[in-house]
Amino acid sequence: MNTITKTLIFLSVAISHIHATELPNILWLTSEDNGPHLGCYGDKYADTPNLDGLAAKGMIYTRAISNAPVCAPARTTIISGMYPTSTGAEHMRSMTQLPKGFKMYPVYLRELGYYCTNNSKEDYNLAKDGEVWNEGGRKATWTNRPNKDQPFFAIHNFTVSHESQIRKRPHQQIHDPSKVRVPAYHPDTPEVRQDWAQYYDKLTEMDKMVGEKLELLKEQGLADNTIIFYFGDHGSGMPRSKRWPYFSGINVPLIIHVPEKWKHLASSDYKVGGKSDNRVGFVDLAPTLLSIAGKKPPVHMQGHAFMGKHQTSNQEYGYGFRGRMDERYDMVRSVVGEKFIYIRNYMPHKPYGQHVSYMFQTPTTQVWKKMFEDGKLNQAQSHFWKTKPAEELYDLQKDPDEVMNLAKSSEHAAILKKMRSAHLSHIRKIRDIGFLPEGEIHSRAKGSTPYEIARDSKKYPFEKILAAAELATSLKKKDLPKIAHLLTNNDSAVRYWGAIGLLTHKKSGTKAFAKELVNALNDKSPYVRATAAEALGRYGSKNEQILAVKTLGELADPIENGCFPSMLAMNAIDHLDNKAKPILSRIKSMPRTPEGVDKRFQGYVGRLIDTTVKELEGK
Repeated sequence: MNTITKTLIFLSVAISHIHATELPNILWLTSEDNGPHLGCYGDKYADTPNLDGLAAKGMIYTRAISNAPVCAPARTTIISGMYPTSTGAEHMRSMTQLPKGFKMYPVYLRELGYYCTNNSKEDYNLAKDGEVWNEGGRKATWTNRPNKDQPFFAIHNFTVSHESQIRKRPHQQIHDPSKVRVPAYHPDTPEVRQDWAQYYDKLTEMDKMVGEKLELLKEQGLADNTIIFYFGDHGSGMPRSKRWPYFSGINVPLIIHVPEKWKHLASSDYKVGGKSDNRVGFVDLAPTLLSIAGKKPPVHMQGHAFMGKHQTSNQEYGYGFRGRMDERYDMVRSVVGEKFIYIRNYMPHKPYGQHVSYMFQTPTTQVWKKMFEDGKLNQAQSHFWKTKPAEELYDLQKDPDEVMNLAKSSEHAAILKKMRSAHLSHIRKIRDIGFLPEGEIHSRAKGSTPYEIARDSKKYPFEKILAAAELATSLKKKDLPKIAHLLTNNDSAVRYWGAIGLLTHKKSGTKAFAKELVNALNDKSPYVRATAAEALGRYGSKNEQILAVKTLGELADPIENGCFPSMLAMNAIDHLDNKAKPILSRIKSMPRTPEGVDKRFQGYVGRLIDTTVKELEGK
């Protein structure tokens, strides 16, 4: 190595060090499964003094969203700065890859000189390409950095408020259940009140942990040099919040404190003790971090920086989504505005309250479903257990519980049209790949990535598939002939939507086009076969039901067919009730934990099998 080369390397390292010392520390305090049920958000039942104190010297965001209403897709959004619906990672605990050259945000921060720690959860639906964090796990913290002058980015995540803790018994109640507010969609029972009160108890515990971290920062003399973010990872762990892209499921508390030294990096509307209704989401966090550090976010990031050198103008809308939740398939997209939320249901034949095994461990879920079956609920409370309309529109100011659907209101027709248009523009812009059956996201991307094939019109003819999905889920009987014609298309995803379309029309769709559905039982695509079989099995003639059950029995084995066709078939079988009894022994003999899939995902087939067997045996 010559003298000139050594000098250049020395200068490069020196300049990097000088730049790093000019960067603020950034601390993220995050909590699981909780919405903005905090004192600083006006909730008088809450007891959260530390977060209230942070808000008093910082600013709260009232329209912040997690984009996804469940943990793994939400964290995937954060780590990439991209919508999982564009990277093939929208489904709960799926696993895919980013294109080469797309880095997770801590890598960019480390390149800028930050020491990055994550205590302690990752749970991404994207594979990591090399080392992402300097340190991860329960012992990771900013105090471990080797050079105390090095700026840090640190996450401390608190799990005490997680869904699993709401239902943990025995529990010493702190908040009085008789004083809790029960939302209009929940029945007012002792079980529901206890769960909600316990949820608030857990938020108080979490708040104490936040206070301990803030005090440590102060003791170490770092408070004046550290920008602090606090946020929850999605809505509360109560049913109809977590897992649903209603505002109750994606609205999160977001508090940001910017010390005086770094006020020039604050958002343009930053005001101490103030609040902002700027529509910000998890997709915006990565580009915002890079902007704070002075780096222009890479063009592939789909979020918008709302702080720092490269902050952009405020966005009119935020966008939410729902894909497969554990073992149950669904597809929902939502748009959040200043006053309204728009929801587009692409699988309206499925009820909101599908039987997700983990969710049904919560006492509220159990008593709520039982009261529905017994006919003891009012209209607002019953809605969750019924099938969905194609579109929903709620006024968040007049109807914060989102129980009065305005989608068919002539008074709100212009708003509906505008937000529908925003939804379609958004999914076109990001090339939403969720319109493929989950298995095809992977099979079509073989040798590439879902993000890349979504931009290949031959591998993913997006406009054609979107048009099919829009037609199929219009719920308009006049469209039935056109929907049936989709089954003749040369693209399997279009045929899949054709089968879904006939299924959504129940008996009228199945009876009118039974021949086309029977032919679809021999389709090359297992996803078309499974969906056609569900339609015939539920609404066809006796002979058609026999053919359908046989087809689903053949598709259900995860070893022979793979996990994705198996899960789709098992979801269909579960809807057939006693019609599926002829294949009960076959279902019971299937493996519960198939090999060759991500271990976080491995148990979902088994959950479907166990639920179905229990129902068929009448237990």
